Amino acid sequence: MRSAGFPRRIGAIFYDTLLVSAVLFLVTIPFIALRRGEAVEPNDFLYQISLLVVTYAFFAGYWTSRGRTLGMQSWGLQLEGTARRRVTLGQATVRFLAAILSWAVFGLGFLWQLWDKDRLTWHDRLSGTRLVYYPREKKKRR
Repeated sequence: MRSAGFPRRIGAIFYDTLLVSAVLFLVTIPFIALRRGEAVEPNDFLYQISLLVVTYAFFAGYWTSRGRTLGMQSWGLQLEGTARRRVTLGQATVRFLAAILSWAVFGLGFLWQLWDKDRLTWHDRLSGTRLVYYPREKKKRR
């Protein structure tokens, strides 16, 4: 077991960004339909909350049920709670909110991993979780 490296995290973030964008596009369709094809106003509170709730449900759902999103799975990453246990909904919630904070300060919370002795980000530390890299076993040739 070893902490996930920065490039792997970025790779998983990129994959998950594509997936979440597609889901948020689907969430946007009913809002546009209700406006008869007109664009959604940027200050539409219900729309903004809907996007936030769906994004939270995506991440918290994957983290608590499988310990990994599809992007994390592609990069061999697994999210673990204290003592290598499954992540709780409380930990997932703190991690989600802390990740927003990590991005809000120009990504410094993510970059922190480069200086942290345990290679943890702010949201790892605040939520009591750890992103671990598990290399795939290579298949033996016959």
